Amino acid sequence: MTNPLFNPLLTYTDGFPPFASTRAEHFGPALEASTAAHRAEIDAIANNPAPATFANTVEALDLAGRQHGLVSRMFWNLTSSETSPELQAVEREWSTKLAAHDAQIYLNTALFARIDALHATRTALGLDAQSLRLLERIHLDFVRAGARLQGEAKTRYAEIVERLAGLYTQFGQNVLGAESSWAMLLRYEADLAGLPDFVRDGCAQAAKQRKLDDGGKVLGIVTLSRSLVVPFLTFSTRADLREKAYTAWVGRAGAAPHNNWPVASQIMALRQELAALHGLPHYSAYALADTMAQTPQAVQDLLDKVWVPAKKLAEKEAQALLGMAASLGHAEQSIAPWDWRYYAEKVRVARYALDDAQVKPYFSLERMTQAMFDVAGKLFGIEFRLNAGYMAYVADVECYDVLRIADGQAVGVFIADNFARPTKKGGAWMSDYRSQRGGTSAGASAVLPIIVNNNNFAKAPAGQPTLLSADDVRTLFHEFGHGLHGLLSNVRFERLAGTNVLRDFVELPSQLMEHWAFTPEVLSAHARHVHTGEAMPAELMAKIHAARRFNQGFEAVEYTASALVDLALHQRADAGSLELAQFQAQTLASYGLPDSIRMRHHLQHFGHLFSGDGYASAYYVYLWAETLDADAFEAFTEAKNPFDAATAKRLLDHIYSAGNSAEPAATYRAFRGRNPDVRAMMEKKGLLESVG
Repeated sequence: MTNPLFNPLLTYTDGFPPFASTRAEHFGPALEASTAAHRAEIDAIANNPAPATFANTVEALDLAGRQHGLVSRMFWNLTSSETSPELQAVEREWSTKLAAHDAQIYLNTALFARIDALHATRTALGLDAQSLRLLERIHLDFVRAGARLQGEAKTRYAEIVERLAGLYTQFGQNVLGAESSWAMLLRYEADLAGLPDFVRDGCAQAAKQRKLDDGGKVLGIVTLSRSLVVPFLTFSTRADLREKAYTAWVGRAGAAPHNNWPVASQIMALRQELAALHGLPHYSAYALADTMAQTPQAVQDLLDKVWVPAKKLAEKEAQALLGMAASLGHAEQSIAPWDWRYYAEKVRVARYALDDAQVKPYFSLERMTQAMFDVAGKLFGIEFRLNAGYMAYVADVECYDVLRIADGQAVGVFIADNFARPTKKGGAWMSDYRSQRGGTSAGASAVLPIIVNNNNFAKAPAGQPTLLSADDVRTLFHEFGHGLHGLLSNVRFERLAGTNVLRDFVELPSQLMEHWAFTPEVLSAHARHVHTGEAMPAELMAKIHAARRFNQGFEAVEYTASALVDLALHQRADAGSLELAQFQAQTLASYGLPDSIRMRHHLQHFGHLFSGDGYASAYYVYLWAETLDADAFEAFTEAKNPFDAATAKRLLDHIYSAGNSAEPAATYRAFRGRNPDVRAMMEKKGLLESVG
């Protein structure tokens, strides 16, 4: 059988990944061939007899491995979006091999010698700003990957990197296994008590999807997908079932056969050893050195600013929930974690005459997708055209050609994968199948990006529209912000393209995009009733705006608790020997976490930390970026127009298209004209009043 992955060249032959013809068994041979080809390219650069130049070393390195990049990106994307036992077997084998391949590049002595020599004389090379940035970033990549190590230390470093890759795969597969193997069956009408139609429909669809409906005898199921379990916890009047679902949700991947506690411990031990090889006291010092924050103390200071006022606000919210419980005849002494969302929804309805069942008919997935496309068009002059000719990996994945409105010029391809399924990991994320790159003086042509957004919305039954909650709409726009960051990238070098920015800057474009979802201009145009087509009434928009700070104490505590545990854990030199469940409990107790609220992600399923290293000691970045995004959107408020052309142009030039071509604090100042102000974030969350 012909392997469709053997000849992707520098671009896919038809402009799109060959999903329809690719099988799991194709990846092993294709990865074998592409890594061999990449090694040959690296060896040619490292052993070039000519003196090192920017062109023959740094730019050549950025261009190397194009075929390998296409194959490996497709592989990693499918292991997350549409996996199978066969693909998981390939993943277990190749995660370590690919990590070893990367380590061999970074620990190549001859290659680093050329890069290091150029870096030492960089100010005398006459490089333009973007070329200098590339040289500095690549040099730092090599240093952080152990290139300065010698002898046994270098060998051990490579072993650690390879072992960590295998553990990350094991951790992620355990989480997926735990989520896909658990379901709470709803057999009787009493099990559905309190659930609005959209939740009932989601539960019924999930039962059919997992083939657990037993010919209609099972009315529905609750899975551990956030898009299903959270609505159930919000509306179900069955406290016993809420407790059962919540306990399974927060406890997932905490016991055999998918127990992640020992996996996380092994990861922490290896991370500490890696930090020690760099001569650093703990992993947090290593992870944060290449961020805007730079130090654990800077992160701690930010979290401390939020933690105390967040707890005070959450306590006020808890008192309101207790009052609601009493009014409903429930003599609660405190609010159980599985009851918080239920009573909070009751309070929200009473306080704002607003509930999800009232709002969701105006938020169909189809209309909200068009809303975000419209926002992108008005801000950045691009349009999205559905292309049915692209064959994706699942039938309900939609693919779009992205074009400039002014001249029809292609910008890239956008893939929207919106629905939860057992073969897809939980959460929401953006990735790419191909990264943007400009043309080169040596004649290499420009490359346009292929970007994918993954969500996990509960799909409606056949023939019915999928309705989103307000939180779902935020998620949709959030991931679209990441998607635009990849699509609108306009830099010369792939290493600097799109979302290849510092970790605590990468969430700015995504969180900023959330602001447009609920502007009156967007709601008026796109929030139309799914059955009548009528526009959302102005009074309902006003209620949504009035309720924007509702439950923010709970949200802030739940999130910040996770960030505090992450930061504390990665500052422990003995992290690998800790009993992690006990450490989690003790850390939260030391910060006085309210009994009614749990941290958002318990360590045994905290994929941000343990399915890879991108957010390790860096879960704080969402709060850091929220400081930036709240301040950034104020630029449009000050312009008195959410689509002000001049402000949007600065936003495109300095944030969405700039990639990592300049230092992020400088790009933010170029957009905003000054450094960010934390007060905008505190005001957005309603925490300033709590401080006062």
